[in-house]
Amino acid sequence: MATAYDLIVIGAGPGGYPATLRAAELGRRTAVIECRELGGTCLNRGCIPTKTLLHATGLYRETLKASEAGLRAESLEIDGPALRARKNQVVETLQNGIAAQFKKHKVDVYYGIGTIEGEHQVTVTPNKGAGELSEETSEGPHAETPGNQPSAPIHLEAASILIATGSTPAAPPIPGSSLEGVADSDIMLEEVNMSLKSLVIIGGGVIGMEFAQIYSDIGCQVTVLEAMDRILPGMDREIAQNLKMIGKKRNIDIHTGAMVKEIQKTSDGSLLCRYEEKGGEKEAAGERVLIATGRRPNTANLFGESMKGRIAETRGCIQVDDDYRTSVPGIYAIGDVIGGIQLAHAATAEGITAVEHLFGHKPRYSAALIPSCVYTDPEIAVIGMTAEEAKEAGIEVITGKYLMSMNGKSLLSGQERGFIKLTAEKDSRQVIGAQLMCARATDMISTLELAIQNHLTVEQLAELILPHPTFCEGIGEAAFDMVER
Repeated sequence: MATAYDLIVIGAGPGGYPATLRAAELGRRTAVIECRELGGTCLNRGCIPTKTLLHATGLYRETLKASEAGLRAESLEIDGPALRARKNQVVETLQNGIAAQFKKHKVDVYYGIGTIEGEHQVTVTPNKGAGELSEETSEGPHAETPGNQPSAPIHLEAASILIATGSTPAAPPIPGSSLEGVADSDIMLEEVNMSLKSLVIIGGGVIGMEFAQIYSDIGCQVTVLEAMDRILPGMDREIAQNLKMIGKKRNIDIHTGAMVKEIQKTSDGSLLCRYEEKGGEKEAAGERVLIATGRRPNTANLFGESMKGRIAETRGCIQVDDDYRTSVPGIYAIGDVIGGIQLAHAATAEGITAVEHLFGHKPRYSAALIPSCVYTDPEIAVIGMTAEEAKEAGIEVITGKYLMSMNGKSLLSGQERGFIKLTAEKDSRQVIGAQLMCARATDMISTLELAIQNHLTVEQLAELILPHPTFCEGIGEAAFDMVER
């Protein structure tokens, strides 16, 4: 006999687990199905492990130049196993936190593959490796969770279903991409090989550039091959130019407009990428090759025979309306599986919004403004419109810019070149966009989000008395740059 719920969420990643908890907070009987580990890609194979490594390798790079700050460090080395253990510890701690929240809110957790068999029916099929937890976790929060790791298919029913199955690494059909030593971001994070001497990265987007920094920080020669005309192609052109110049100083060889034709294994065991750049054939060799060319929606095993073709899709992405409803009544979808902005915080907002709409509550989030962040050094954070985008939209703007080389906190802490740029409508003077490339940019971007969300003018932003010395002083300086124009 099937177990009935008000809501079943398929996927316990950054979109699914907050949505599950929100439904439980609203008093609804809720279940969540996860085919691997709690936290999804973000926690286990994305944001958290990547930033843990970036933090560690960044400390290593900074310590090597500690003499510039009047310090002396000797015999510094990277302990690969200890670094992997640290990464795993951070991940497990956060997994345990999610599990504890599920237990607190009486959420039923099922580990396995969730397949939608009908408008209100979901089957959970056992999946090898699903729900693999630390010893502490398996004896703690999950111990009393009903239905944990079923040994046979379980049939569930729900008034509504929320799809939050995320995405998986996408790879272009490059000959040789299946060779040993060619990896995607999932594999690179699982292995964490800190002894690499050379690495070729195919793709100069956010994932590619963060991995480029991790490995260049430890002295690895990194080559980035990006097919578009610049790295970070969706961001401000000046950001891409600055990052490329900084990368050159850090042993990162960046090639744009580079189309990879094939990957070959050489006689010495290394990997050779043949690519075309500016009409010429070129080569780049490395011990390993990372393919970081984006991600694709994960809909594998999601629909049973009776549901195949019933939920509308476009190029593999599930279609939804403004309230995240699919073409089948009662079934919602959020996060990477619907395409659009593939960011953890976007998925969280979408999941909570979908649940609040479903149960008749006013959504707390606005999807109009979503900050994007890159955790390189310096950090990059953007929100709203660039001046170029505004021009294309027919909006007349003014811009303000502050070079962080003039910022006291940047100078005393030895930061690289950076800047803060603001864009505002010329007539209303309201701030409509911001592009930050500096230390703590990912923390400061929320201030600009608040300014845009509340239609603040450049004059109001310039009126703020910001503490000194801080990185955030640059925001006030960039605003003041526009005050008399």
